[in-house]
Amino acid sequence: MGPMPALAKASDIVPGPANEREGYADASSCKGCHAPQAALWKDSDHAWAMRDATPGNVLGAFDGRSFDEAGVKARFWRKGEHYYVTTEGADGKMADFRVRYTFGHRPLQQYLVEFPGGRLQALTLAWDSRSKQDAGQRWFSLYPGQRFAPDDALHWTGRYQNWNGMCADCHSTRLLKHYDDQHDRYATTWQEQTVGCQGCHGPGQAHVDWAKQANIDKPRATASDMQLSVDFKALDGKGLIEQCAFCHSRRQSLGTGQQPGKPQLDASLPATLREGLYHADGQIDGEVYVYGSFTQSKMYAAGVSCTDCHDPHTTRVKLEGNALCQQCHNQHPPTNRFPSLQARNYDTPEHHHHVQSSPGAQCVNCHMPSKTYMVVDPRRDHSFRLPRPDLADKTASPDACTACHADKPPRWAATAIEGWFGAPKRPAHYGEAFHSARTGQGDRLNLLTAVIADIGKPAIVRATAAQQLAEIGPPAITPLGWALNAKDGVVRAYAAAGFARLPPQARIRQLLPLLDDPLLAVRDEALRGLADVPLDALPAERRAGFKAQLADYERRLRENADLPGGRLNLAVLLQREGREQEAIAQYREALRLDAHFTPARVNLVTLYSNTGQLDAAQRQLREGLALEGMPAGDHGNLAYMLALLLAEQGQAQESVKWLDVAAREMPGNARVFYNQGLLLAQLDRRDDALQALHQGLASSPDNPDLLYALIYLHSKAGELDQVEHYVERMRQVVPDDPRLPPTKQ
Repeated sequence: MGPMPALAKASDIVPGPANEREGYADASSCKGCHAPQAALWKDSDHAWAMRDATPGNVLGAFDGRSFDEAGVKARFWRKGEHYYVTTEGADGKMADFRVRYTFGHRPLQQYLVEFPGGRLQALTLAWDSRSKQDAGQRWFSLYPGQRFAPDDALHWTGRYQNWNGMCADCHSTRLLKHYDDQHDRYATTWQEQTVGCQGCHGPGQAHVDWAKQANIDKPRATASDMQLSVDFKALDGKGLIEQCAFCHSRRQSLGTGQQPGKPQLDASLPATLREGLYHADGQIDGEVYVYGSFTQSKMYAAGVSCTDCHDPHTTRVKLEGNALCQQCHNQHPPTNRFPSLQARNYDTPEHHHHVQSSPGAQCVNCHMPSKTYMVVDPRRDHSFRLPRPDLADKTASPDACTACHADKPPRWAATAIEGWFGAPKRPAHYGEAFHSARTGQGDRLNLLTAVIADIGKPAIVRATAAQQLAEIGPPAITPLGWALNAKDGVVRAYAAAGFARLPPQARIRQLLPLLDDPLLAVRDEALRGLADVPLDALPAERRAGFKAQLADYERRLRENADLPGGRLNLAVLLQREGREQEAIAQYREALRLDAHFTPARVNLVTLYSNTGQLDAAQRQLREGLALEGMPAGDHGNLAYMLALLLAEQGQAQESVKWLDVAAREMPGNARVFYNQGLLLAQLDRRDDALQALHQGLASSPDNPDLLYALIYLHSKAGELDQVEHYVERMRQVVPDDPRLPPTKQ
């Protein structure tokens, strides 16, 4: 075994406690008065979130055993009180690395290694802490069967395994990254190393001081008297949920750190139900951490909160099995806190139609199906939805029934449910509209407008429609204007982006009032939309405030620019401000952090194209297309962009070649087939053009652009029967499309 490499120098800043207490008390201060709660907390997921790598905290077997899978090799060993792993470093060579911290405890534990620049990196080999009977007590890869090269962002030394940017703000209390975007360094601090009392209750020093000075037995002391940072008793269900949401959501941080007691949108903007994170009907797909699911539910609408099911100190569910749900869903509920929940006994075969106490009779298996993440960690969907196998074809989403009855089709399950409860009489599900919009079916504008106009839909659903309408741009201004006035801040925030392409005065009229919105996330989105408006176009009394807000927004973006997505957001702002060379530098930095990060490459190519740097745009596209391991969708999108650029430069033959690649790798993208058909028609390859358009219709039968292209080609050839056929099909899909001929009277 070789000598230990000196990873961190004494001159490096390493993560640790903050110098300024910011009103936070010493972590041990709570235990004296709140011993019962501390006892419950000490073995919780929160208490184990991040600990020093000491014998009492390390669960993994550092006894010299080795791991070897798919070219990933490691040896885990111990020297005295210290723990080490011998594995491939950032230079591609095997080296010894000391483990400094543990991360989590069940059903797996990860380990952190200290690197220069204030970084901690998470090993992608983890310890399965489940019992041997459950196939645990082993080292395993979080990416089974895969090996990432040292220059890949997914390598354990790469950007996506970086603790500071990826994990830290939810595993420690009052974590501040303190990222230096100019030198790509961190000076990260915390108030408590793990998730302690003040992670949820907020800064506690004032309360500790009150407890020392006051008569703590004084009756009727209010939260204000006791100097509590967060008065949980004063919060309604949604307010309480927002205290959990910063960590238990897939979200974009606003660069403020945790904000106990404040609304979620003052600290982060939750992700919408976008593809890759959620199925079209809102079921979980990617790793989304509960909040976005729960806010779709009837439970959330009724005022149910996290702590109605979970003990806030142990973090475990309060009751096991169906008893948990029967707290409210039973014949004689013990509380009328949620009057909208029906009082009847659901734990009977008459309801669940399975053998009592069998897996199929468990409420959660039908209403909270699970998906496994990180190889061994099953997590339940918290949307509490009705099983809807009847929607399988309409939304391309899974259903709980055939997840268990894997040998049966969804139609079988739907028929069974109809036999039990009768044919459902429900309005169209929002998943139908989102699936159609994702796949280019029907009139995207009208479909999404219908969703956003329904104020009874959950806020996250309407925000998803707003985000997709914003991508359409000016044609969607009317429904987006409604959304700007929504009572839910998340809807307002995502709607604001849709005004970015309007003329300055129109933008000012719509977005300037949002600079006074009570929620930071909404103000930020309005700022982004107004960033390129000339300062003298604003009312004189607003200019100084606007400049200050914009400067603060840029500062927070720079502090969040440690990940490729953060660099992208910074570059977008700089580009909108007309700082094009700075934007180019930030896009290129994002690609340095992750060469496979397609959004930055797409934006950089677009910026090069818009500024006439077509050769530079083409180089970027060819570099991306040459990368190994590029997902088919991203590779196909770059091929599509290169094809359009080549066509613009008069290189039609090579353009056709790349359109073929794009069509093969993105078979559901109707726009590819539309452009392929038109280009082939221009090259007098009419039969090939028709074949391309029909191929597009095979996956997008209601796409109006494909239908119109067929009308055009058949019209040129005088094939009137075919013209009439496709006109009628298009009229059924988009009856008001101005490209259609007037109807005969």
